[in-house]
Amino acid sequence: MKKREIHNRWLRCLANFSLLIIALVWGLTFVTVKNAIHILPPYSFNFLRFTMASLIMLAFALPYRNKCSWKTVKAGLLIGVFLFSGYSFQTVGLLYTTASNAGFITGLSVVMVPLLVTVTTRELPRLGVLLGAISATIGLGLLTINESWSFNHGDILIFFCAISFAMHILLVGRYAFDHSTVWLVTWQIAAVAILSGISAFITEPRTITLSPEVWQALIITALFATCLAFFLQNYMQRFTTPSHTAIIFSTEPVFAAFFAVLLLQEILSVKAYWGGAFVLAGMLLAELKSPCVIKNN
Repeated sequence: MKKREIHNRWLRCLANFSLLIIALVWGLTFVTVKNAIHILPPYSFNFLRFTMASLIMLAFALPYRNKCSWKTVKAGLLIGVFLFSGYSFQTVGLLYTTASNAGFITGLSVVMVPLLVTVTTRELPRLGVLLGAISATIGLGLLTINESWSFNHGDILIFFCAISFAMHILLVGRYAFDHSTVWLVTWQIAAVAILSGISAFITEPRTITLSPEVWQALIITALFATCLAFFLQNYMQRFTTPSHTAIIFSTEPVFAAFFAVLLLQEILSVKAYWGGAFVLAGMLLAELKSPCVIKNN
């Protein structure tokens, strides 16, 4: 029994560290994507990014084709719909708002996860969840409402991105344990590539420009922020809960703001600092006392 406890503790530590690295990589992508989409339209960028990523994942998945069932295909495509929605709102929203704002508002998915769990289980939320929601709402207001008391269009799009990512976290928690990780990730990413390609064909010009800056962003996002990150999330999340995953991902907006200031020379106003602080406080209040359950095969 003691060996099993030590093994579970080691798995939990490894999972936590892996999820933290994912948050750092995703924080960096706010900067790289914001630079790239001023050259390449958002849906076209996502189409190329996720097509590259799905081909890479397919190469790793094919040796395990016997582990791909129709249930895995359906689960992956369903999760992929919310992943597409999240990245679409985020990528388009980045055209109209700052990378730091996008990072903090995307982080609201952390607060939304326990709220959505509350809705699905029909149980009253814990006090921490309620206080976290109030704190995050105040922070959202400080980040998004300008001096004329109007909302930034990009911030509203990023808010819908946060809702989509919260659903993605919940669905990964629901299906990751029962399906092959490599195939579940492959179908998720393929769904985003297909839906992004359709959206690009309908809404964007046929000619695209692939500058060195765009290629750099595509490689970073496709290889590290998509293939590696989603494989680690889908595999490591089986050793923890969706809520515990969400609290680790709460560091993503901190990394996003850090890289935005460092690489884009963005200047955060006092209001933005307070808004970010309230959002982060909301994340922690909503998740700090969540139990961490280790699932055993």
